[in-house]
Amino acid sequence: MAAADAAAMAAGTPGMVLMEAAGKAVARAMAERYPKQPVLVLCGPGNNGGDGFVAARHLAGMGWPVTLALVKGAGDLRGDAAWAAGLWTGAVVAPSTDLLDSRPLVIDALFGAGLTRRIEGVAAALIDRMNRDRLAVVAVDVPSGLHGDTGEVMGTASQAELTVTFFRGKPGHYSLEGLRRCGVLQIVDIGISPAVLDAIAPRLWRNEPALWAPALRRSDPGDHKYARGHLTILGGEQATGAARMAALAARRAGAGLVTIASPEAAAAIYRAAEPGNLVNTDAVERLVEDARRNAFLIGPGSGVNDRTRGAVLAALAARRAAVLDADAVTVFADDPAWLFAAVAGPVLLTPHEGEFKRLFPDLSGPASKVERVRAAAKRSGATVLLKGADTVIAAPDGRAVVNVHAPASLATAGSGDVLAGIAAGLVARGLDPLAAGAAAAWIHGECAYRFRTSGLIAEDLLVQLPEALDKAIN
Repeated sequence: MAAADAAAMAAGTPGMVLMEAAGKAVARAMAERYPKQPVLVLCGPGNNGGDGFVAARHLAGMGWPVTLALVKGAGDLRGDAAWAAGLWTGAVVAPSTDLLDSRPLVIDALFGAGLTRRIEGVAAALIDRMNRDRLAVVAVDVPSGLHGDTGEVMGTASQAELTVTFFRGKPGHYSLEGLRRCGVLQIVDIGISPAVLDAIAPRLWRNEPALWAPALRRSDPGDHKYARGHLTILGGEQATGAARMAALAARRAGAGLVTIASPEAAAAIYRAAEPGNLVNTDAVERLVEDARRNAFLIGPGSGVNDRTRGAVLAALAARRAAVLDADAVTVFADDPAWLFAAVAGPVLLTPHEGEFKRLFPDLSGPASKVERVRAAAKRSGATVLLKGADTVIAAPDGRAVVNVHAPASLATAGSGDVLAGIAAGLVARGLDPLAAGAAAAWIHGECAYRFRTSGLIAEDLLVQLPEALDKAIN
């Protein structure tokens, strides 16, 4: 965004024009959402505060009762922010938590996406009081205290009902803390040409069907089941439901055939279940000899054991496309380098945070989730999908996608098995791991949204898959 601002100004759009458009957009968004009422505008010393001065001026011009407080003196303002402050004809009051006693609507223009230090002093006191009293807050660009790149909370951060940001969303908006704190995110045009993106060449995308839907559309009348891929899933002896749900998800996602590679002791369970799932008791080391078995899913319910480890290594040695989930990740916790050295063909790892930490203990912590996953993908040679409300999918070359199309109802047992099955079905169809992971994450979330009632369980996702796929493709 800093580069976009600079490019717009270099192309002849003055910074004050961008600031005027930004502040006016904030005022307009507030007028559309809230009835006219007393509003407190909290301004900081930077350009975010300048946007606040502009918003205050436009609201006052519309007849709103406006009180404006500046955390630092006017003499601290520079450049465009000083220009914006100079156009404000109302009073500028000293910041104090007493200003919040009347429970006003608040514009949070204290600190923007470029904040790099912890918030302290009166600014922190104001934010904490707003949060404690659950005041209605409209954040300018980002809720103050939310790091625009990493999504980290810099000491404290405001809780907004509405966040108005400019030109494009920031990574912090789509982080877990961003999802918790931004409220409704409104992205507005302030006059920056989309052409500036050509030079910036971003390598991070918010997940939407436009990224991968063309790869899902098939209309060849000559298609047959093997043309759509033959997926093999390693079934376990105990948690047999995991492989079964993954198999159903993969078939719904379009895999032409799905075989569950079962231990002999559990084969009867798998054979008595869904009739469309093929069952084979041969070891994966034998199954990879059939070249038509182009993709493998290993991990859901397979067990943390030598059989799982051997299946992973056999599939990778045969350079088959592979999705490695759950137990297939954990089984290499003692020696992650063993797994990474074996990665050769297209591989997608789908850990949750605990499993991610087992393979990449030094990449866990509060740092940017996007950068952590990028580093993991580069180290492992595999595409990595790190699950969560802010799922990140990153390829070894640094391209990354953030998926926030996921309701909290997905936090239910078996949900991850369905996700792995969707991804594996798409890999079997020929999608590369980044596209398959991104598509699976979005479709998985869409299934949950389409359920539309409380009480979602993993089996419900399978019922919604056809319509979710149709929505993604069409």
